[in-house]
Amino acid sequence: MPRQTVSEAKLKRILESNKKLKRQLDIPRVPVSEASRSLIDYCQSTPDLMLPSIWGNKDSDPLAEPVNKCASCQIM
Repeated sequence: MPRQTVSEAKLKRILESNKKLKRQLDIPRVPVSEASRSLIDYCQSTPDLMLPSIWGNKDSDPLAEPVNKCASCQIM
């Protein structure tokens, strides 16, 4: 009798694994070439504010530290 319960447990694991694999088949797939083209297009069309030398001058960078226009040194 214990042999039958081992077989039933194996069958249960196999059926559960089969269900998981069938669910994975339903997931929509995107070819790598399409995904990489989409990523390249996004990177080329979206400005990266951390790279101001590529996208424009430093004045238009909101993350850059403000440049002091006055060259004098102030001592308190």
